[in-house]
Amino acid sequence: MALPVDDPGGLSLVRSASGGDRAAFGELYRMYARMVHGILLARVPPGEAEDLLQEVFLTAMSRLPALREQAAFGGWLASIARSKALDYLRSRRETAELPEQIASGAPPAETRLEAVRVLALIRTLPEAYRETLVLRLVEGLTGPEIAEHTGLQPDSVRVNLARGMKLLRQKLEGESRP
Repeated sequence: MALPVDDPGGLSLVRSASGGDRAAFGELYRMYARMVHGILLARVPPGEAEDLLQEVFLTAMSRLPALREQAAFGGWLASIARSKALDYLRSRRETAELPEQIASGAPPAETRLEAVRVLALIRTLPEAYRETLVLRLVEGLTGPEIAEHTGLQPDSVRVNLARGMKLLRQKLEGESRP
């Protein structure tokens, strides 16, 4: 959804949703779900990200009327996502698991395994790089979209993406050496 220039981050939707407008909240979900999913995917197993995505938005819906700075909705939502991921990690021991079989039309097993391997490497990077890389590479958000949705400065996103990609390339090259 393209937002009007005079309504960055969907402030009018945030105001409406804060007043109980479920359709407005549905639009906010549509706008921010990829960002939240990417934040979760950078931290938790892929199979858990979907469930936590729903938890994040349920929490946000219940707490939205108490949000003081409605223009900070994206950053606030990102904070809830990070908190839910942290709660999940605290409550469970780390396990290595492969994602469940994807429905028909899924990429070949080799491609899925490669994606799991790259995601595992991304998860070894510093948090700032990990999150922006997943939002860019997995969720398909652009740098400006990442900045707008998370509340980060565009220059910070650019730097995090550049440095994160450099570290990821080094790790990938290091794995391919005999």
